Amino acid sequence: MFFFIGGITPKVRKLDELPRVCLRCGHHSFFRIRIDHYLNLFFIPLFPVKKGKPFFSCENCGLESISETQDKPYDFTRQNELCPDCGGRLEKDFSFCPYCGRSLN
Repeated sequence: MFFFIGGITPKVRKLDELPRVCLRCGHHSFFRIRIDHYLNLFFIPLFPVKKGKPFFSCENCGLESISETQDKPYDFTRQNELCPDCGGRLEKDFSFCPYCGRSLN
């Protein structure tokens, strides 16, 4: 009897080594990446099956964008919408960010 243990799995590839400034959180963690799919045999990637389209993704806040810039850049003066440190969603009456603990006063 023969068992085939394999499948197709995604693999994230960074296309640039230097990070850019994120449009949402302002951190230097905005990378150009691509998600490729590989045929695996016993959890070892053998060869690529499908090459993904490049896009930008922030490792800090999770923002994903097709382009490096937006028509309207994020306004950091608008408080109580997103945490300026981690990008987490906030209510207007919060004094501290519930995600990272930063003081908002």
